[in-house]
Amino acid sequence: MTGAPVHQADPRTGEPGPRVTVEADAAGVDRAVRAAHTALRPMAERSVRAALLRRAAHLLTEAADEVIATADAETALGTGRLSGELARTTTQLTAFADTAEEGAFLDLRIDHADETRTPPRPDLRRMKLPLGVTAVYAASNFPLAFSVPGGDTASALAAGCPVVVKAHPGHPATSELCAALLRRAAAESGLPESVVTVVHGFGAGLALIAHPQIAAAGFTGSVRGGRALFDAAAARPVPIPFHGELGSLNPVVVTPAAAAERAADIAAGLAGSMTLGTGQFCTKPGLVLLPEGPDGDGLVDALSTAVGGAAPSVMLLPGMREAYLAETGTRAALPDVEVPVRPGTGEGMTVRAGVLTVPARRLTGGSGPHDRLLEECFGPVTVLARYADWEEALTVVAALPGSLTATAHLSAAEAGHEGGAGAGRGRELLDALVPLAGRVLVDGWPTGVAVTPAQQHGGPYPSSTSPHTSVGEAAVERWLRPVTYQSTPQALLPPELRDDNPLGLTRRVGGKPASER
Repeated sequence: MTGAPVHQADPRTGEPGPRVTVEADAAGVDRAVRAAHTALRPMAERSVRAALLRRAAHLLTEAADEVIATADAETALGTGRLSGELARTTTQLTAFADTAEEGAFLDLRIDHADETRTPPRPDLRRMKLPLGVTAVYAASNFPLAFSVPGGDTASALAAGCPVVVKAHPGHPATSELCAALLRRAAAESGLPESVVTVVHGFGAGLALIAHPQIAAAGFTGSVRGGRALFDAAAARPVPIPFHGELGSLNPVVVTPAAAAERAADIAAGLAGSMTLGTGQFCTKPGLVLLPEGPDGDGLVDALSTAVGGAAPSVMLLPGMREAYLAETGTRAALPDVEVPVRPGTGEGMTVRAGVLTVPARRLTGGSGPHDRLLEECFGPVTVLARYADWEEALTVVAALPGSLTATAHLSAAEAGHEGGAGAGRGRELLDALVPLAGRVLVDGWPTGVAVTPAQQHGGPYPSSTSPHTSVGEAAVERWLRPVTYQSTPQALLPPELRDDNPLGLTRRVGGKPASER
């Protein structure tokens, strides 16, 4: 059965482009998943996984001009932005190759038998194993770094899990091109090409999450779409882990002292962060708490000038543009909401950035129309909530939903730069923000997510459906499960758990690092 055609679309004009492929029906999804399942055993060797990831990075770099041109034609993100994203993508791939080779994620633990204990303790040996075939749902706003060759795919492959990607409809040609490069990398590394497969179509996404051989799923997108898939994953006869990155407000709190000390600098940074990428970053600051009074007024004026002067820009999809205009219009019409800079349309398919303000007290009632302001609005707009006093600010913070990030802007004294004597408010604010987010910033801006071992990209619901990170080497943990071997003969143990440690891996024996025993 042939599915509906999948076309490219030009976000700069809204016009459809050439046909790329067809949507997968249920039978097509079944073939893709079953083919991926046959690749599980060949992926057992970590060295082969590492070779695949490094070869994929090389091939993507080699095809950079074609990859970037294809992605730009489908997303209008520009060659500069996409060049940086491709570099980030290849860095992720090589970082996960290192992770696969090192093997620390195996978390090897050995407790030898002890007959003297009461009751006697058997020999126990624990390690982590790949879950199985993983479904990855690609993001709209990162056609490379959170799509077919992105972090979910790279971390799953490092863990030993073949991947079936449900491509985003906003960049089908980019998805097919990158999939072909990854499949070539697999073949050149001695692995089946089916370690990475791509399917297209809304129906394919639903069939994928329900397939009995899918063992886990990763998603980056909207609250509505992610929650539907999360519920479907939980409702299966055999539920599976669903690691979703959904909507995020990314609140910022500016203290009165910080506003008095450096309003212009804060306004400039905020303007750059909220309009970066046409406000289509998952870490865009969507709500900013700042004080009423002259110092807060100065910050609003400076921000309004900066945002009002920002050039109109194109969003990823015509549907996203329509949603941005509708959502900002609804928010602007709420009682007591003022609009220093009105979001709207520019020439052609472009949109203009905007700034809304609201009294903070409107956000403390709960279950009212102003709760709309506590939801992510995709696009270049932010809401400034003006608080009357510090207690009101903390009351609003306590009512905020979970986010990927939360940011504090403090004065020098509050940050402890003047001997620490005035750092009490800074500590109080961080204590209030930490429960809200996976990454907490001080005097910075959340857009831009460094790919490092210490990174945490994931936070309390609704920003994420699990506490894990989707960025950095710890992302591999999502695709693993622990298994303990009890009283198992040496010849039957995996090499990683044998007494002679033939692979030379770091292990904990008797609760201590082996090197200390």
